[in-house]
Amino acid sequence: MTKGRLEAFSDGVIAIIITIMVLDLHVPREATLAALRPAIPTFLGYILSYVFVGIYWNNHHHLLHASHKVNGTVLWANLHLLFWLSIVPFATGFMGESHFARVTVELYGVVLFMAAIAFTLLVRTLVACNGTDSTIATAIGRDYKGKASLAIYLIAIIFAELHPWVSVALYILVAVIWFVPDRRIERMVAE
Repeated sequence: MTKGRLEAFSDGVIAIIITIMVLDLHVPREATLAALRPAIPTFLGYILSYVFVGIYWNNHHHLLHASHKVNGTVLWANLHLLFWLSIVPFATGFMGESHFARVTVELYGVVLFMAAIAFTLLVRTLVACNGTDSTIATAIGRDYKGKASLAIYLIAIIFAELHPWVSVALYILVAVIWFVPDRRIERMVAE
């Protein structure tokens, strides 16, 4: 499989994931602002998940742009990432429908944590495939953002037991860290 085909497949899967998430937003039966109130938690969960999936899509694009080739290991690592991202709509809906109940915020964190692990594995397989002196290897460096994100997710999952909204704030913190695409990759590709 070529790098372009892998990227096109991933883009399609991610587009479907976003579509599935938006289908969980139900239109109220009444045309009043009060009728929107019960949908607020689901909508907030959707916004958070939309941002996360968008961040993965954006950074996935940059990773593949910095890579010159892919192999079978990369394909499996990519499918692993897409698997965890495909569970995001379920975790989002569960969390929103329960109004951010403790166990649902924990589950959401576990899904985000596993997606982050899968992304880390994808990065490592791309570096291994392209070589330790490749553009992608140089751009990734020690991957402090990735390591920090994993640590924050673990802390958030633990905090969800007592303070689910602290966990949600930590999830938002990770999104803020990653919101701007990885400049290291952009600089290396531009050179």
